[in-house]
Amino acid sequence: MGFYDSKGKRWLAFALAVCLVGTGGVCTGLRLQREELGMTMGLLAAKATFPAGHFTEESPPVPAPPDPETPEPAPEPESKEEPSAAVPAAASPAVKPFQSRLPTSEERKAYDEAHEGEEKYPVREFTATQGDCAVEGVQVKYSASVDVDLKEELSSPLGFKVENTDQPQVLIYHTHTCESFLLHDTGYYYESFYPRTTDQTQNVCAVGEEIVSRLSDEGIVALHDTTVHDDPSYSGAYDRSEATVRSYLERYPSIKVVIDIHRDGLGSDSERSKPVCMAGGKKAAQFMIMAGYNDEELEVFENWEYNLRFALRLQKEAVREYPDIARPLYFGNFMYNMHINTGSLLIEVGADSNTLEEVRYTGYLLGGILANVLKEKQ
Repeated sequence: MGFYDSKGKRWLAFALAVCLVGTGGVCTGLRLQREELGMTMGLLAAKATFPAGHFTEESPPVPAPPDPETPEPAPEPESKEEPSAAVPAAASPAVKPFQSRLPTSEERKAYDEAHEGEEKYPVREFTATQGDCAVEGVQVKYSASVDVDLKEELSSPLGFKVENTDQPQVLIYHTHTCESFLLHDTGYYYESFYPRTTDQTQNVCAVGEEIVSRLSDEGIVALHDTTVHDDPSYSGAYDRSEATVRSYLERYPSIKVVIDIHRDGLGSDSERSKPVCMAGGKKAAQFMIMAGYNDEELEVFENWEYNLRFALRLQKEAVREYPDIARPLYFGNFMYNMHINTGSLLIEVGADSNTLEEVRYTGYLLGGILANVLKEKQ
């Protein structure tokens, strides 16, 4: 009893201290091996062993010393890879599907009711694929007063190169901005049908919007000008649109391709015709690319052959993707603002009796075709 009261108490205290210190040592060792477990056990041991010390839970844990047998990893070398020369964002394009906007049955009914009592005239569909001559599958309506080796022009360099830049490369515009279309695929039109409107959701601007949107999805920066050049006056529209284009080129010298989007007008007062085809399982309007030649009256049009080369390549890619989507390329004695630069074309998408849905869909496809040509090695 006396031993327990004196020596026994001292021995018991000593033994307890040894155990606590040993526990702290074991936990410290564990911390060196497993940081999370060691941190928790180390806190417990430290609190039990040094209850009156200055340790706080908020103190950062002491990092474990490095293992002398394990060499530190060598630092990663800095990349010396040169930036890609490809068109920006073209490697993994996020191309959105075509957004159809077919009229509802109620809209179709309202269309007929609004024209009740008017005379109806037929709309004839056709598909034009044969030209006057062909080169590597490219059909050409040849009316230019010059003898050109089309095969040589098809394989010759273009007059521009698409650059690795986030600046605009393409300008889409409209000389005859008010050219419009039928809204309903009924096979007929009413006598009051007038295929011109300033509503840009129903005229050629809607086609241009599809082209520019598709180019953007394909990684090519494009601008869309919707300036009205043919209203209130139709005369002088080309002079006004040329001034518009030149203002863009002055502001954005990076623009290489300038395309004037129109629509054709085919038929008579009592019957109209529309060029159509099936593309991707859906009815589309055919388009026609126009490339001009510098005849004796067009001395300003000196670099016409570059536009012809561009037109031939675009036509070739079109028939490769969608065999019937392009009417024969029209090569003739005209200029139509194609003298502005070496990447200028005029493209007629459908005709006045094509539906808005058909021409919008063709604009979407044409944007993809154009992107393929521009991203080729030139």
